[in-house]
Amino acid sequence: MNVGELLTNSLSPDVTIRHAAEQGLESAARDNYAQYMTSLATELTNDSAESFIRSASGLALKNALTARESKRAQEYAERWTAQPPNVRDEVKSKVLMTLSSSEPRAGMVAAQVVAAVAAIELPLGMWNDLITQLLSAVGDQSNSRLRQAALQAIGFTCEIVNPAVLSAQSNEILTAVIQGARKEEQVPEVQFAALQALLNSLEFVRSNFEREGERNYIMQVVCEATQSPHVPVKVAAFENLVRIMQLYYDKMRFYMEQALFGLTVLGMRDANPSVALQAVEFWSTVCDEEIELQIEAAEALEFNEEPLHVSYHFARIALPEIAPVLMELLTQQDEDADEDEWDTAKAAGTCLGLLAQVVGDAIVSLTVPFIETNIKSPDWRRREAALMCFGSIMDGPESKLLETLVTQALPTVLETLHDPSVPVKDTAAWTLGRICEFVYDAITPEVQLPPLVQGLLGALHEQPRIVTHCCWALMNLAEHKGILSRLDEPDPPTTPLSPYFETIAAQLIQVTQQPNNESNSRTSAYEALASLVANCANDCLQQASNVLVHVVERQEQLNGMVQQLIGLDDRNNWAELQSNLCSVMIACVRRMQADIAPIGDRLMTGLLTLIQNSARQPTVLEDAFVAVGAVIVALEGQFEKYLDAFLPFLVEGLRNHEEHQLCTISVGLVGDLCRSLGEAATKCSQTLVYALFEDLQSPVLNRNVKPPILSSFGDIALAINGHFEPYLSTAMAVLQQASMVQNTADASDYEMSEYVNDLREGIAEAYVGIVSGMRLGGKAELLLPYMEYTIAFVGLVASDSADRSEALLRTTIGLLGDIATAFPSGPVLAQLQQQWVMDYIKVGRSRTNGSETRKTANWARDTIKKSVGSGVGTPVLQ
Repeated sequence: MNVGELLTNSLSPDVTIRHAAEQGLESAARDNYAQYMTSLATELTNDSAESFIRSASGLALKNALTARESKRAQEYAERWTAQPPNVRDEVKSKVLMTLSSSEPRAGMVAAQVVAAVAAIELPLGMWNDLITQLLSAVGDQSNSRLRQAALQAIGFTCEIVNPAVLSAQSNEILTAVIQGARKEEQVPEVQFAALQALLNSLEFVRSNFEREGERNYIMQVVCEATQSPHVPVKVAAFENLVRIMQLYYDKMRFYMEQALFGLTVLGMRDANPSVALQAVEFWSTVCDEEIELQIEAAEALEFNEEPLHVSYHFARIALPEIAPVLMELLTQQDEDADEDEWDTAKAAGTCLGLLAQVVGDAIVSLTVPFIETNIKSPDWRRREAALMCFGSIMDGPESKLLETLVTQALPTVLETLHDPSVPVKDTAAWTLGRICEFVYDAITPEVQLPPLVQGLLGALHEQPRIVTHCCWALMNLAEHKGILSRLDEPDPPTTPLSPYFETIAAQLIQVTQQPNNESNSRTSAYEALASLVANCANDCLQQASNVLVHVVERQEQLNGMVQQLIGLDDRNNWAELQSNLCSVMIACVRRMQADIAPIGDRLMTGLLTLIQNSARQPTVLEDAFVAVGAVIVALEGQFEKYLDAFLPFLVEGLRNHEEHQLCTISVGLVGDLCRSLGEAATKCSQTLVYALFEDLQSPVLNRNVKPPILSSFGDIALAINGHFEPYLSTAMAVLQQASMVQNTADASDYEMSEYVNDLREGIAEAYVGIVSGMRLGGKAELLLPYMEYTIAFVGLVASDSADRSEALLRTTIGLLGDIATAFPSGPVLAQLQQQWVMDYIKVGRSRTNGSETRKTANWARDTIKKSVGSGVGTPVLQ
């Protein structure tokens, strides 16, 4: 096997040669993995080989050890550890040798391979001398290339290996890294590598940050590095400061006062954009942290508690100094920059927006003079900066203060939609979107709304990026000037936007006809159209019906084109359009409800055809299923005529265990179907129940789908009542087994805690549906054998408040009331008189809970009390 030749050919511009080489490499890895890995390692360490070949061999090695998908990554790890020790040692030895290569690229790729092996072996207690070897290499002052690559290897390893695995050596790692990061380091590349390694190790050196002396030294080294004459070193130093602020905000008060404030302001003024960008990011991070602290403080105040963490108000204190710098940075736009390219001006705008959220009204007096001075400047950069500044401060200050500003400035902003500069027009449209999102009360129906709508519709013929922002503004306008703005009227006859509905819809539909989706403009038009329909008043329902007819016709056209799709681009464009059409269709159906019946046949025919054509397009299938769900809810019992046609597709969705999102949506449709059809769902209940049982037994189905599956048993039982009897014993056994799952993981494993709570919610909802359904079907006595462990499940939930949401509290207390209703006397009622039951219901009646929970708890209490009072036993409820 000539690995060098295969690697060379794998980079060939000739597709045939490249494809053959890639297949050859795959075959080599599959047929003789040990030889493949040792050959790659040999090529990597070969100083006489071409640089690109050495890099390619290193990347191939890394790719044979790591994968993004967890299942494949586990397979790769097992394949590696299954190799004989001599094979693994040979590969590792050659990779470590390459760290000292005179070719920097080879050394860096070798460092990545070291980290890939470390990620597999270190958690298993293997390669225990790796860190010692790397630290020894870092200390070799005679070879700067080796020191650089060893630091890179440490950094990559710290980035991907669990911090707990390296915690025993954290002091040694930190010492070596800090030594390389000091200003005394003579080789900038080594200092840069050390700072990158420090960045990746900051999280697991928390214990060092707790010790003041060590923290002071780390901060001193990083702060000094921000003054380095070498730009990469400066950038890396500021990156470290950003991460330190994220991780250790509570330790930063002293350093902000002594150094960080001045250093970061200087950094924002740095002539190099990369340095300025990171310095701006530092203050954005400060704002992010302080926004979270504000939320925490508000929640603590609500419960009359002290917040766990304290805000030092760094942003408010620094505001007079940093706001002017940020506003000047807004003027440093690059006219030729790609719209998605992140630059200093965009970062400054984001930071200003975060500042406004933190300091509120205080931002206004600092920014208004800048806006007024520059909004009509002859320099397009300053006009655009003024608009960006104005739009950025829309979220944060008191709305009344902003309403006055918006009322005064809106005509000028609308004028800039006709500016000769495209960036100015683009930012004007974005600013109008921000106004419509946050200061919509300033848009009065009589004065501001007509020119605003006219201006936005006129700009729909501009460049795609401007169109996207105009559509976003119209979407916000629909949400805040539509039916949601008339909460005092449950079903308002009209809204301020009603007179414009037909014109806006027609203009948006025209935008959706464009052949491509440049700058996401076509999708944005569909989103705005969906929002317009979803928020329209009764006087626009006929126009909404016209939109639905258009969408159905467009979908019929696309369904007819499926055989004509040739390349990947065609298929992707088709799928994207279908998803967009489904989003508008869903909005129409949900708003019109039963009024869709006249077009129901065409609507369902189109959706079923789409589902049939989308077997290999999971996202399109998901959207189509959600659309069918909307039709089911809208038509209720009338959907029965489409059941036979749709049921096979639904079952196929339930059995698609690999696509767990589609499976989840399918499970949700089971509930929609049962609630809509009621007892008529009996004819399909066996098919659905057996498919759900298969889901629960699947080893590949994502566990997060299982809670809604359990809940769906309750939906089925409640719909078909006593006809659930054939499935009762199996369903109750499944629920009993599921109720045994507990959170045995570490208390900090929030993912497991959330899963346990979700699982218990699903179990509780299933019990509620089954108990109520069997009672309504006159077959409550069939539940008697299962009541002891059903009540025991509620007891388990009652005793485990750590993994209990309010929704779970409310559902389980409601279940107690349902059981009392089903069994108003006898041994089951006696179980409900246990003291823990009364105590648990009392928890639900606490004022710390929402009104629905308290209402449910009071109902359960009264139901049990009434049963006890009329039956056998001593009342113990108070």
